[in-house]
Amino acid sequence: MRFAGTTIEGRLVEIIEIPTHPFFLATQFHPEFKSRPTRPHPLFRGFVGAALERASRTVPATTNAEAASQTAGA
Repeated sequence: MRFAGTTIEGRLVEIIEIPTHPFFLATQFHPEFKSRPTRPHPLFRGFVGAALERASRTVPATTNAEAASQTAGA
């Protein structure tokens, strides 16, 4: 575990992370207050990027035709 961010005064830990984990981050502050639909906070952008990267490695890709035939048969 690593202390990744503190308050300006350096007295309180605001962010911790586990560098060896693909995406483990805990915050004491509220990044959602600094996020907008067209300008997401870097934490959210990083989380979505990590999720997409993991999905691309673990979920088999399907073509549009395969997806359409699976939906039509349901």
